[in-house]
Amino acid sequence: MRSYVVTGGRSQPSCDTLDLVTLLIAADGPPPTAPDPEKRRLMELCRPGALSLAEVAGHLELPVSVTRVLVADLMDSGHLVTRAPVPSAGPPSDARFLREVLDGLRSRL
Repeated sequence: MRSYVVTGGRSQPSCDTLDLVTLLIAADGPPPTAPDPEKRRLMELCRPGALSLAEVAGHLELPVSVTRVLVADLMDSGHLVTRAPVPSAGPPSDARFLREVLDGLRSRL
């Protein structure tokens, strides 16, 4: 029942680009004036920095599907910005570079 009330009866977000690792960032400007406590709490969580959708769902203690609907609403109103996570760096393929790093570290010991 609570999920139905929180999303206003909707089960699908307005955009389908949100996955568990999508980073959520509060946009500059005034917070939403909506009386929804979940949306206000979501914005408070994202104000200091970026959090993933999964992290926000965990903090809100809401299912990810419900959190997606709330995030999409805040994106539509311009209160929230999303971006893909930064890809992890792969190992350097140049053995000479690795040798230089190792030699540099050894010289400091």
